[in-house]
Amino acid sequence: MARDTREQPYRARALKLFPWICAHCGREFEGKKLSQLTVHHKDHDHDNNPPDGSNWELLCLYCHDNEHQRDQMSGGPNEPPVDHEPDRPFTPFAKLAHLLKRNSAA
Repeated sequence: MARDTREQPYRARALKLFPWICAHCGREFEGKKLSQLTVHHKDHDHDNNPPDGSNWELLCLYCHDNEHQRDQMSGGPNEPPVDHEPDRPFTPFAKLAHLLKRNSAA
């Protein structure tokens, strides 16, 4: 509950500053689904909330969880980041045709 209270001011600002699109996967959000769009702190410091939103990016629940999983795998937010900026736009099915072709040839 404390997290929700702390998150409200910067979440409202982030939703006014940025388009309602996940910065990683490009999925768009509106209406009831807007609650699935989260504010991610690029430097992982939840107290670093500049008014211009330069420390934030909007991520869907899945991409946000993935981002934090990557940090846990790399040793945590205090370790130097490997590369927190993914290639844009993210295309999860980019190699699907190749995989399907390979499987049908077998």
